Amino acid sequence: MGSPRGVDRVEEWPDGEWKVRMLTGGSSAKSYRCPGCDQEIHGGRPHLVSWPNWPGGDEERRHWHPACWRKRLDRGPGRSRY
Repeated sequence: MGSPRGVDRVEEWPDGEWKVRMLTGGSSAKSYRCPGCDQEIHGGRPHLVSWPNWPGGDEERRHWHPACWRKRLDRGPGRSRY
């Protein structure tokens, strides 16, 4: 996770290429639901946003806890695409 905060980077994973942006959380009071653990990411908390790296992929942006993002492929059969 070495990119500067707020700067997009592209990550290659077995499930495809993803754009990833680290957020400090300080710019939003809004809460999000992490697709990895289904728990709330409270407003103001650092987290990341990812979306598929293809045209129109930004429509599929999701907010993640960083640990959930790193472990998302470990969930096994039936796991979420996100």
